[in-house]
Amino acid sequence: MSAGNDVRELIIIGSGPSGYTAALYAARAELKQVVIEGAQFGGALMTTTEVENFPGFPDAVMGPELMDSMRKQAERFGAELVAEDVESADLTGDIKVVRVGEQEYRAKAVIVATGSAWRPMGIPGEQEFLGRGVSSCATCDGFFFRDMDIAVVGGGDSAMEEATFLTRFARSVTIIHRRDEFRASKIMAERALANPKISVRWNSVVTEVVGTDGKVSGARLKDTVTGDESNL
Repeated sequence: MSAGNDVRELIIIGSGPSGYTAALYAARAELKQVVIEGAQFGGALMTTTEVENFPGFPDAVMGPELMDSMRKQAERFGAELVAEDVESADLTGDIKVVRVGEQEYRAKAVIVATGSAWRPMGIPGEQEFLGRGVSSCATCDGFFFRDMDIAVVGGGDSAMEEATFLTRFARSVTIIHRRDEFRASKIMAERALANPKISVRWNSVVTEVVGTDGKVSGARLKDTVTGDESNL
């Protein structure tokens, strides 16, 4: 079923900062558009705490608050928002077709602003213990790990932010990073390293998540330089 049987000028797929910014500019230009937000609007920033590098907020802003404001602004200027997931898209012809459930949206152009997603490690135990100690969202699940020893895998800004956030609840946080230095911005890395609850296992990768009684109890690590294995 075609949504209104009309051809729009633009379809925007995604509802993070890029998607809403595109929607705002398109709405201001009076382009007939629709934004396919996904089942959850706001993208990755909806699970982020303080955003410190967004212009206009010298004292930082909470991720959900920022995305809610951007959504309302795009909507105020006339952006049509659809809170569903895209099932398929045909971008080959002059008229692009995007299917959402039983609806079919057609437009002359499509902006894909789907952002990024959590990347699984693909190791034994990861899927088995997902939701039982393995998590991809510190702000969602941090409360459940109160007074526990937690490991965070990664060396970028997201890992630094998640590790720092988790110190509010955890007894200790160990950052596991495959290299001997972080890829994170200097300010994020320094903030994490200065936290007394955070320690780092450099040159290390997780090879297996282990558990007992259906819950995570530790992890197997491998040194990327020496090849030595250890338990955490």
